[in-house]
Amino acid sequence: MARRFNQIAFIASPTPDAREAAELLMQRYDHVPPEEADVVVGLGGDGLMLQALHRFMGTGKPIYGMNRGTVGFLMNEFHLDDLIERLEVAQRSVVHPLLMIATDVVGLTHTARAVNEVYMLRQTHQTAKLKISIDGQVRLPELIADGVLAATPVGSTAYNLSVGGPILPISSQLIALTPISAFRPRRQGSVLLPSHARIRIEVKDPEYRPVAAVADHTEFRRVARVETQLDRSTELVMLHDPGQGMDERILREQFG
Repeated sequence: MARRFNQIAFIASPTPDAREAAELLMQRYDHVPPEEADVVVGLGGDGLMLQALHRFMGTGKPIYGMNRGTVGFLMNEFHLDDLIERLEVAQRSVVHPLLMIATDVVGLTHTARAVNEVYMLRQTHQTAKLKISIDGQVRLPELIADGVLAATPVGSTAYNLSVGGPILPISSQLIALTPISAFRPRRQGSVLLPSHARIRIEVKDPEYRPVAAVADHTEFRRVARVETQLDRSTELVMLHDPGQGMDERILREQFG
């Protein structure tokens, strides 16, 4: 009987627990280098999952994570036994990254993608002054804040949640645009945008009030403006045990 996945690769974060788990699995199961695999099993925490999604972005390889980290929101439980059987019945969660195009104060353009969030953050003691446009229309002429963040449904439970943004179901087709420590407008909260929205954020007086732009772990400093939107041409696939998919995890997170 044909198997769903024939070539398995193992990757691990550099922690002792993750490395030991990977070694035990490689002793038990046939494996190939990641470039030759049709599924990648990652041992670590959520950081390892994000790194894997970035590393294999554009390849279509699904990532099946097992938690050898701290939180493990994106990961499955770790077990040595029955890996082949678990992979056979694992459920797919398909997500799309945000594409960020940042232009710095000297006019250079930088591009990066984010699975979780794109955010802008002040670089000094001076608050940032930002102008926000959606689909070419100015919606907020001036936001005075530490910064602002655009989160995908996957990233809505990370930095977005910690700064007061909403948790988004994975199938919601929404982006959360959330101020970071807003000073003016005083009560400006998070805004829900359709997933096709084109977001443009311009830095007012970027020389005096320098701002950095970050897409997950990729940072560019002294930016003048950032444009971001969902990149539907890129699919990222995570695998989860039945009943443990992203929709279920996000629902559980909302109920504590």
